[in-house]
Amino acid sequence: MLAKKKKANPKAKAKPKKTASTAVRRRGGKPAVKKAPAKKAKKEAPKVKKPASAKSTAGKSKEKLVGKVDHYFDKINVAAMKLEDSLNVGDTVRIEGGAVGFTQYVDSMQIEHEPVTAAKKGDEVGFKVKQKVREGYRVFKV
Repeated sequence: MLAKKKKANPKAKAKPKKTASTAVRRRGGKPAVKKAPAKKAKKEAPKVKKPASAKSTAGKSKEKLVGKVDHYFDKINVAAMKLEDSLNVGDTVRIEGGAVGFTQYVDSMQIEHEPVTAAKKGDEVGFKVKQKVREGYRVFKV
């Protein structure tokens, strides 16, 4: 037995084509508006940073990066960081980042909640700061 092929029904209704009026009705009566292609922006020359004042760059040759702030405890004003160089109580540090830049003495320092007077490279320390700092701020030994 052979399978019978179905013949196309000549009386079947053909679907009407979408006209512009149908598309306009679907958009709430607003005709389609073609936008002009966007203009390409001109490439600007990269901006060159102007050097800071001589006052702020004078002591930078002696400064050494001690580390970056990992966390700031705002209720007790303590910055926590992993040291990239040694740090002692009594050292002067300069903290900079964002719009903040200040110098202060290291009055107290702790490792795992135990007061210490000196810390070496690789230690995670916390020390009191006089201004709010954020994660990523750089700490230099002056």
